[in-house]
Amino acid sequence: MNHDFDAVLLIGYGGPEAPEEIRPFLRRVAEGRPIPEERLEEVAHHYELIGGRSPLNEYTYKQARALEAGLAGKGLAIPVYVGMRNWNPFIIDTIKEMSEKGVKKAVGMIMAAHQCDASWERYQMDVEEALASAGGNIEFVYAPPLFDHPLFIEDSADRVAECLAAIPEAERGETMILYSAHSIPTPMAESSPYVGQLTETARLVSERLGHGKWRLVYQSRSGRPQDPWLEPDVCDVIHELAKEGVKNVIVQPIGFLCDHVEVLFDIGIEAKEAADEAGINLLRAKTVNDDPKFISAMSEAVEGVLNGRA
Repeated sequence: MNHDFDAVLLIGYGGPEAPEEIRPFLRRVAEGRPIPEERLEEVAHHYELIGGRSPLNEYTYKQARALEAGLAGKGLAIPVYVGMRNWNPFIIDTIKEMSEKGVKKAVGMIMAAHQCDASWERYQMDVEEALASAGGNIEFVYAPPLFDHPLFIEDSADRVAECLAAIPEAERGETMILYSAHSIPTPMAESSPYVGQLTETARLVSERLGHGKWRLVYQSRSGRPQDPWLEPDVCDVIHELAKEGVKNVIVQPIGFLCDHVEVLFDIGIEAKEAADEAGINLLRAKTVNDDPKFISAMSEAVEGVLNGRA
């Protein structure tokens, strides 16, 4: 295949990789925002409960290595870099490295399957600001979001199916699947395709599973309590389902492409505690992480850009 791209850049959120990095990371994330110190301490404790680190960087590097190997297997010897918005390796440092190595044109892959300003435009802005600060002249062409890619849907459905298999067969049909994503302010949601894309992902996964009982829910809300954010909250829905007599709930965090604190604490601990209080059996489906099917979805998206289809 002939193309004039020199590299791929995976663009992620970033996360602390050791206990001593947690608070500096959180202060960077909160910079310029009116977040009280006690809230930062609360979130720091969340990281401590999941092992004192986030696996996000580790998984993003695994995704990058697997993507690079997958592309090489198709005769596309193109390096895959990683740049993070909030922690090492910072986007600007990676772009400097790419420039020093002579990269002139790159595929940008934002590590979010669903688009809103916080998950998409801000990352593109970060890249533009990094290019300006670094004096780089790399041209970026962005791969499309993967919210409806058949292999992302198949992989997500596989993760839910693993949970369904752990539920007694007689109870599977009545099991409720909650598809969870990060809540965002409603004005941001109204100006983006975020909710529509999430709904489509949930519909396609449920359709593949042949399972009609599902709802789209939100989690990890932040900001001022008086500001409107997307609802319903996953824990509120769990309590509602208990009142309706639901016994088993599977939470599939479709809004996240790898495990990190929003998955491991907000669902794995906080939502699980809410379910235990409500008398519900809650199972957390795995995220796609570096599963081969998801890596193939990434590879196909990159190939589409290389072929001029993006």
